[in-house]
Amino acid sequence: MNRESTKPLSKANTNTSKPYSQVHLKRAGKKLLLILPDTEAKDGNKDWIELLQDLKYCLNHHKGTWTPGTPVHLLVENRLLDSRQFHNIGEALDAAELKLTRVFTSRRQTAITAATAGYSVEQETPKRELFPTDTVTSSNLIEPLYLKTTVRSGVAIRHPGNIIIQGDVNPGGEVIADGDIIVWGHLRGIAHAGAKGNPECCIMALRMQPTQLRIGEAVARPPGDSPEVFEPEVAYLTTKGIRLKSALNFSKTHTFTVKDQGWTQKNTPNPA
Repeated sequence: MNRESTKPLSKANTNTSKPYSQVHLKRAGKKLLLILPDTEAKDGNKDWIELLQDLKYCLNHHKGTWTPGTPVHLLVENRLLDSRQFHNIGEALDAAELKLTRVFTSRRQTAITAATAGYSVEQETPKRELFPTDTVTSSNLIEPLYLKTTVRSGVAIRHPGNIIIQGDVNPGGEVIADGDIIVWGHLRGIAHAGAKGNPECCIMALRMQPTQLRIGEAVARPPGDSPEVFEPEVAYLTTKGIRLKSALNFSKTHTFTVKDQGWTQKNTPNPA
């Protein structure tokens, strides 16, 4: 593909009252955007069979207009997709020599299923206003994203709240949260908490050996030497940058100071 375009490559839609009722495939630079209809019919299985047929028709009709191996970003918004449906989409794209790499969704269960299947995920904040914007700004009000999986190399997880992972984050894996990050396993990839600039957020892991840590705007790399004994640790922001400390009783021994925009040890004027 030589030209960048956002012209949709979709099956002809004769129903003008529902312009987004079918599959849409759009060029976006060096990747393709695959957009599924946001609404689901009452007969979910029949709806999925028809949608899958639309997808295969669209791919077959336009096959040859992209380079083999072109990455595809899947936009599903509020549609609920299970592991079987992700498998169906993956097979259809493989047959067209395309590769599904990232999933955008506002549905928690779809995000969990996609991450478990090994795809990078960005869970978008629901567009509807749940609370008045002048009184509620905390990402803690957004339900945490809880994953039971290993975040493999090349996979990125993005969520507008807290992220809890029961599993490892491998080197090359990336976890980005507007809130806190808790890894109930081995953190060896990249973790970015407070991604929208919140310095109060923390990163916790049973075994902390990341390639990079970020909290708010601060960036740090782990110490070069490994501890003799591994224990759960917490990464937190102080006035001197990101620090690591045993997670045991952290909330009892440390407090966040709004004035300093960082954590300090209780009863002492200097950050730990």
